[in-house]
Amino acid sequence: MAKRPLPLAGVYKLIEPGPVVLVSTVRDGRPNIMTMSWHMMVDFEPPIIACVMSNRDYSFEALKKTRECVINVPAAELARKVVGCGNTSGRDMNKFTKFGLTASAASSVRPPLINECYANLECKVVDTTLLTQYGIFILEVVKAWIDPSNKHPRTIHHQGKGKFAVDGEIIKLPSKMK
Repeated sequence: MAKRPLPLAGVYKLIEPGPVVLVSTVRDGRPNIMTMSWHMMVDFEPPIIACVMSNRDYSFEALKKTRECVINVPAAELARKVVGCGNTSGRDMNKFTKFGLTASAASSVRPPLINECYANLECKVVDTTLLTQYGIFILEVVKAWIDPSNKHPRTIHHQGKGKFAVDGEIIKLPSKMK
């Protein structure tokens, strides 16, 4: 098979780090939602997550100032709302109202959980040394929630330019990792 060059701007489509998530923050007392797909695990116990956020995003200043957020993990059924949140700005609207999402109080941070998401990770910023150069916040998960009734949630994964993959078949192979 003959391969062709791939423009470097398309590399992210191959190395997309995980499911698209909804990040909730609070700015000037008002909750907001941002769609994000640029994140990765850094450590396991305590759970540490790195996430990339542009300083042009409305949520950037909220997270920088308050140092708190919730990473809400939606299942594929919420895909249209997730994309809608990503295509609009919290400067212009209340995304909870606009997209029919329900906020509920978190236990360890001020930003709310999104009830419709099957998992919620309450996070605090623990490192901003990569923020200016790369827009990377390092977050520690201080409380995690999961919906036990959703046994096999199918998540969505961004592939660029409006294309998303939905988790499919699950296979189990021998592994030494627990």
